[in-house]
Amino acid sequence: MQLGRATMVSKAKRELLPSGHLLLPSSMKNFASCFSEHAVKVSEPSCSGSSSSGNSLVVDTSCSVLSAVTCLYRTRLIATRKELLIRVAWCKGHADPVLSVGIEDNPPLDGWEPTAMNCQLLRKKKGSRAYATGDCAVRLHWDISSAKFGSGPEPIDGFYVVVVVNSELALSLGDMSEECTRRFEEALPVAESSMISRKEKVIGQGLHSTRARFRDDGGDHEITIRCKEDGWDAKESELSVTVDKKRVVHVRRLRWNFRGNQTLFIDGSPVDMMWDVHGWRFGNAPGWAVFMFRKRSALESRLWLEEETVDREKGGASGFSLLIQQAFKST
Repeated sequence: MQLGRATMVSKAKRELLPSGHLLLPSSMKNFASCFSEHAVKVSEPSCSGSSSSGNSLVVDTSCSVLSAVTCLYRTRLIATRKELLIRVAWCKGHADPVLSVGIEDNPPLDGWEPTAMNCQLLRKKKGSRAYATGDCAVRLHWDISSAKFGSGPEPIDGFYVVVVVNSELALSLGDMSEECTRRFEEALPVAESSMISRKEKVIGQGLHSTRARFRDDGGDHEITIRCKEDGWDAKESELSVTVDKKRVVHVRRLRWNFRGNQTLFIDGSPVDMMWDVHGWRFGNAPGWAVFMFRKRSALESRLWLEEETVDREKGGASGFSLLIQQAFKST
């Protein structure tokens, strides 16, 4: 097992709903890790720019192809202070990308997964839909008829997805969302909303790049993952991870080091990075590898697998999570 590294961290705001277990695969829940006193620092808070949307992610898939993207948002309604989880998923269809939206109005603190949501499959490229879930009246508005796509199923621009819950604007996505909301009969109060996790399912070569933001007031960071294999017993098999072109993880002999962790400092905050390439190394082709990036939430916090249990007991939550599942073809 590869040993992780950690050092002192900064205070972070506590949130209400736990997010650590939302996208974490079972293989990563089954092992714990140790840390020494060191960490890899990527950037200081002052070195990162800002952009218009929290935790926004833009994927560069020149060396791999995204087959599905699932984003989970935490929303707090203004009138009732009720918290919701909103799941937005994009996947590749036979002809066009497929969009689905799900809302959980009363998520339990433990044992809940996004797949348990009653999701609305939006087959048309443009439309609106009204329905009820729990004690929430929901209206969905979407238009991807003129959207521009990269190689993945998630649109780049020219689209909107708007979610209205109990007459509040619960979630607004896309560069054309303001155009949609201007057509409403009256201005709606805007609920608090932030992305808490993102899952990417990738098929392609052993190289994948994406962008992630780990602080609402931080900038986007380029994350590149490369897996290399040269035969079953090869000593040269390796995993390399870079953040903003700086190598932060380098693991050789993946036959023995197929699971591990590392703690990074990004924008002054600790981010735990964990990998599990056992499926790629030992499973049937195409083998899946799993990578998790997870921002910690508190000062002097331990590895977030432990912290998550403490947070649930105190009504808190950990930070943003990025999960990448990739079926690799070695490079």
